[in-house]
Amino acid sequence: MDRDRLAQALLATFLEELEGHVASLNRDLLALEREQGTPRAAERVAALLRTLHSVKGAARAASALLVETACHRLEEVLEPLRDGRTASPELYELCFAAVDALDDAGRRLASKQELAGSPLDTLLPDLERAANGDVSAPHATGTTPHAPGAARPPASTDESSRAPGASAARSRAPGSAAEPSRAAGAAPESSRMPGSSAESSRMPGSSAESSRMPGSSAESSAPESPPSSPVLEATLPVRVSAQKLDALLSRSGELRVASLRLEGRTETLEGVREELARMREAVQGTEAESSLRRAEKELARVTRELAADQRTLSGVATGMDDEVRRARTLPFLEGCEGLERAARDVARSEGKKARLEVHGGALELDRSLLQSLREPMLHLVRNAVAHGLESPEERRRAHKPEEGRVTLSARLRGSRVEVTVEDDGRGLNLEALRARAVAQGIEAPEDDEDAARLAFHSGLSTSTRVTEVAGRGVGLDVVRTQVEAMRGTVEVSTLPGQGARFALDVPLTLSTLRVLLVSAGGQILALASEGVARLVRLSPDEVRDVEGRPTWVAEDALVPLASLADVLGLPPGPPRQRRGAVVLAAGTARAALVVDEVLAEQEALVRALGPRVRRARHVSAAAVLPDGRLSLLLNPVSLVRAAGGRPSTALFPAPVTQRTRRRIVLADDSPTTRALEQSILEGAGYDVVPCVDGAEAWERLQAGGADALVLDVEMPRMDGIALTEAVRASPRFARLPVILVTARGRPEDKARGLQAGASAYLVKSAFDPTSLLETLRRLL
Repeated sequence: MDRDRLAQALLATFLEELEGHVASLNRDLLALEREQGTPRAAERVAALLRTLHSVKGAARAASALLVETACHRLEEVLEPLRDGRTASPELYELCFAAVDALDDAGRRLASKQELAGSPLDTLLPDLERAANGDVSAPHATGTTPHAPGAARPPASTDESSRAPGASAARSRAPGSAAEPSRAAGAAPESSRMPGSSAESSRMPGSSAESSRMPGSSAESSAPESPPSSPVLEATLPVRVSAQKLDALLSRSGELRVASLRLEGRTETLEGVREELARMREAVQGTEAESSLRRAEKELARVTRELAADQRTLSGVATGMDDEVRRARTLPFLEGCEGLERAARDVARSEGKKARLEVHGGALELDRSLLQSLREPMLHLVRNAVAHGLESPEERRRAHKPEEGRVTLSARLRGSRVEVTVEDDGRGLNLEALRARAVAQGIEAPEDDEDAARLAFHSGLSTSTRVTEVAGRGVGLDVVRTQVEAMRGTVEVSTLPGQGARFALDVPLTLSTLRVLLVSAGGQILALASEGVARLVRLSPDEVRDVEGRPTWVAEDALVPLASLADVLGLPPGPPRQRRGAVVLAAGTARAALVVDEVLAEQEALVRALGPRVRRARHVSAAAVLPDGRLSLLLNPVSLVRAAGGRPSTALFPAPVTQRTRRRIVLADDSPTTRALEQSILEGAGYDVVPCVDGAEAWERLQAGGADALVLDVEMPRMDGIALTEAVRASPRFARLPVILVTARGRPEDKARGLQAGASAYLVKSAFDPTSLLETLRRLL
């Protein structure tokens, strides 16, 4: 190997080592800062010095002299702490700034930039002074922190991979800085040996391992991994690029689809054999019978052999798919690299004390899922510290520990993963959220759960000041958008004075899934089976009208109802007396989407749509079906949200119209409201019988009958609910349309009215004459 190629190989190896060591330095510095003054502190300092020594030696071999010098100076800074000396906050800021500068130097070297004038170069004088005992705050640079107490520049949305400690995760992700060197094959075999720093985070006795000893907040609550087998312990770790694993997973998925296609061919051949048997019986006793019998036997043999091959292929495809997925998995804890550092930096900039705890760190998840979850988790952790946790003074007054706690946890729930971020702070200020929503023209819901979801609206923040980490109202909107792009949901719950909890629910795999195929508007569309709560068939009498919107009254909730073709802007199917509907669940919200037909449920590969159609409404990806066709994979969260706001549409055939003048009994104890509604109804051609309360309406109904009732709920003598129940109990009027028009708009009020038998429920605060007339027209 010539000198230039050797230098490139050494540099590539060094960059891989540096990324792993930066993560180790961050972990051990955080642990040292937390455990200062305890017996564990000396172990942390020793681990830091070991890591710095490894980086210094590797930098010397790769001719990265500035990195070597900086590590030597940092060793001199930390050595006095080994003897139990207490470090000042300024010293910790300097050390964290040096680690960030080393990370920046690695990125510069990977992109062939000079280190002269870099943050590491600028920081050297500070390190030299600190080594001589003169510790001061580091000078502000492009990536290093400001002085203690000043706001640290946060990682922006598109720079989240540069968050402190993110380098370890970045080294395993497609497109990382170290990836080109690996793809070029420049890294020598020595970089793959145990003890190389890129792998040292998994080797006993390494600095990364020491950072996960008991007492580390990130690992203390995570279950221990099972011990490796002797065979695995004797096997050297091998690096495989993320791109190669992605390509292998894609091929594995295509192999599974080929197996499913072969299964379909076997079924087709079996059908042909049965047809031959019927033909043979039809020509029994003729010369053709023997020929057909031979053909039938041969076809039966081929079918059996093809079925056996299909079973073998299916077993191989399933086994290969499982192995590839196992090779792609990483512990959840590795996906959380850098979040503890991010929480610490935000807390210092806000003058708070915070601790991040990670639960379920040993849970193995797909690396692409972890990479996609990283930015939402970073936003939520920073948001919890900046918005949720109180200052030490406030926490003392509330009888809480001065140090706030943010808990990040992961657990499996069937074929999905739930990741939660919760804090023990003040909780969401729901009244402030409602006020800000009203100021921006957004309806402020009365229900606390719905009000909490206002936090996800873009531009809506309750922060009274705009800082580098809070106040612009974009963070939680970004979280929701990114999680929904993963076919997931995010929910929030809060308790005043006790904290807030954000729960992200995402599929366990982003590459394959089972889908339900439906037809709507002449198109075959796919819905992820995991998002389908149930299938129902509806008739007109099972659909009610609530505030001008069709609603299916389920056993436990009111479910918005809409046509899938109408939501997607496709041509409507023909109206039918009974319609099939798919009930979709997105978190706690549900919606029923009427479809033309439910076709099948099967496994499908998921493929990205590409940049040209990436923003198609209600579409998240494309599903590759076993027969090779493509079907659009719909986004259940987007569909549920859209269905909840759809106006009434003709889902069922319109009844034959009658030309006689319809009689409406109207009951409302408010003269003004009664006069308004009477005017609207008479203007539309109805014969109106006005009544002052439910008792009079019941008398007038029994005396002269009616075609429909329009009732207020709160009335003297007999209210609207009682009158509705009386009407439904009467054999004569049991099928009479009843519309409740009331000021009560809470979900439990609507449920009470519909359970009493109301055909439609309209709220006066959102009263629209058109909705009343359209509801009457549909019911009559």
